[in-house]
Amino acid sequence: MLLLHREQIEDLLDLDELIDALGPAMADLSSGRASVPDRVAAGVPNREGLLTATPGYVPSSQVLMAELVSWYPHNAGTGLPTRQAVIVAFDPDTGEPSALLDGTAIITIRTGACSALSVRLLARPDAEVLTIIGTGVQARSHARAVSRVRRLRQIRIAGRDPVKAADAAVELSAELPVDVVVVASIREALDGADIVCATTHAVVPVVRRAWLSPGVHVASVGHNSAGREIDDDTIADALVCVESRAAVLAPFPAGSNDLLEPIENGVIKPDHLHAELGELVAGARPGRSSPEQITLFKSVGVAVEDAAAVALVLQAAWDQGVGDEIRI
Repeated sequence: MLLLHREQIEDLLDLDELIDALGPAMADLSSGRASVPDRVAAGVPNREGLLTATPGYVPSSQVLMAELVSWYPHNAGTGLPTRQAVIVAFDPDTGEPSALLDGTAIITIRTGACSALSVRLLARPDAEVLTIIGTGVQARSHARAVSRVRRLRQIRIAGRDPVKAADAAVELSAELPVDVVVVASIREALDGADIVCATTHAVVPVVRRAWLSPGVHVASVGHNSAGREIDDDTIADALVCVESRAAVLAPFPAGSNDLLEPIENGVIKPDHLHAELGELVAGARPGRSSPEQITLFKSVGVAVEDAAAVALVLQAAWDQGVGDEIRI
């Protein structure tokens, strides 16, 4: 098997190529060509942790893989990621295990890349102000990815911890040719924003309809059993798009409280979920219908995203002779 660690994956995975590759992968998912069962989990009650498993096969990537992810929200602020993962790739012709990859790096990068794909498909072409709610690894991942698909003038960072927000702003300012600023409150950061990326472990909604400007595109990746990132009024008013209707409406850990609770409470009906990203890619469903329309992409993470990233990493590793051969 080929063994690839985190730093190698970060060097090998080209962000622009990944955003492009996610389109066909999402189209595979929406057309039924991909085989992606719902995520399952084993709980660790005394630690409030989960270990989830997600297998998948994606024809456009020619990748058969399984991902194991530990979800420990209380790792926040400890120096350990809240999600840690490994991915095993298999030869789709023989079933032989072919590679073992650090999954934490792949999840971090592909989550931001998929939100960037939603921006490409749904945000206004002239969108230039990005607000990021959150200060962790996904805040950074989203800033890097969204800046590849829109010509940004400003990135605003808002979070509970002003020190972490300042650290994120300094890091991103050194990387990106964009004005990166820290904003004291989420409400202020949302005022006039063209794109909003919510990357939190929020228990109560941090994106509220009353704070949003006309024509904004929101990408929400917060995903936990204890709360929501988006309020009911935003869900009700927005053109809502997802990776997979089946996944997002499944029970946790596959689904999302941001959409399940409004449906259960009668705020929206299931058919309020306008489109899957793959349907937008394939032209089977329309996207934004006016400059003033609010659009929302609610992500729960699906295996086709990881498969698209794994395909690019493995090809680059083979081309460049990177990685260690191990026997099991």
